[in-house]
Amino acid sequence: MKIKALLFISIFTFLAACESRPKLTATKATPAPNIVVATKTSEEQLLRKDYVSTVDKETHQYFVYLPRGYANEPNKKWPVMLFLHGNGERGNGRDDLDYVISHGPLYEAWVQKKDLPFIIISPQLPIFTMGKVPYIANRTRAQIPQRLAEGVPARDPFFATQGPLKPAPLVTQADMKKVAPLLPMGWEQVEQDLLGMLNDVQKTYNVDTSRRYLTGLSYGGFGTWYFASKHPELFAAIAPVVGWGHPDLMGPIAQHQLPVWAFAGGRDTSVDKKFFYPGLSKLEELGDKEVRFTVEEDMAHDTWKRVYARDDLYLWLLAHTTK
Repeated sequence: MKIKALLFISIFTFLAACESRPKLTATKATPAPNIVVATKTSEEQLLRKDYVSTVDKETHQYFVYLPRGYANEPNKKWPVMLFLHGNGERGNGRDDLDYVISHGPLYEAWVQKKDLPFIIISPQLPIFTMGKVPYIANRTRAQIPQRLAEGVPARDPFFATQGPLKPAPLVTQADMKKVAPLLPMGWEQVEQDLLGMLNDVQKTYNVDTSRRYLTGLSYGGFGTWYFASKHPELFAAIAPVVGWGHPDLMGPIAQHQLPVWAFAGGRDTSVDKKFFYPGLSKLEELGDKEVRFTVEEDMAHDTWKRVYARDDLYLWLLAHTTK
């Protein structure tokens, strides 16, 4: 009994002593299991930005489209595209601004939900003296396409075309001396406003300044040629759609080796494809090394619908950067 009692007391004393000692801390923690946190991709955003126009000194608005995933990557720099609309989308830059959504890259990205990885700047050209043009005077807000909560709306059909496919008659650079380089009251009227928008977007958003692109359709195609001629250093590539460029505008574009991809409709009765050739030929003569010209021979003036719905133009733009 005494031996058992002494043994019990010894074991108890030893255990008590162990409990009273400080516990050792492991020098290397056991790694926690990997935990993957799913981050939801941010949705596209269509924003209205205020600006004071140099034309009338009044406040107007323009659209800025932020692409899908923009908010997820605060350190990423995004390409920026300046889009110039056609004559039918003019307006006051306030309650008329939604007409700008009707066509082009903004229509594709916002209404058709095409995943375009660009910040898109879409201003609105003032009406100026064009208020009595029937397709402006008679338009209604019901014509403005709407973004659906689910799915996308049906696309409008292409313009009806008549007559056979036929080649363009020859128009020389000498012939173009009798042709005005610009259409009446076009985008050249708001040149300083466009520069201000580009500068403001660059200050406000994550813009990759080596990937600035310029495109426009119809009146905006003419505006693309003009604005590129005045500021060729700003852009990595341009794409005028159904708007030809006058030979007189080509010097600065060629000097800066600005890549160009122009588009025309073979059956376009509004902007005849024959007028594209003198300017593009002049551009090549002056040494511009990347000049593309695509004629959608079966299409009318709404060639832009096909051009902006495809991927190839956007991929071509993204392949170019300023040096």
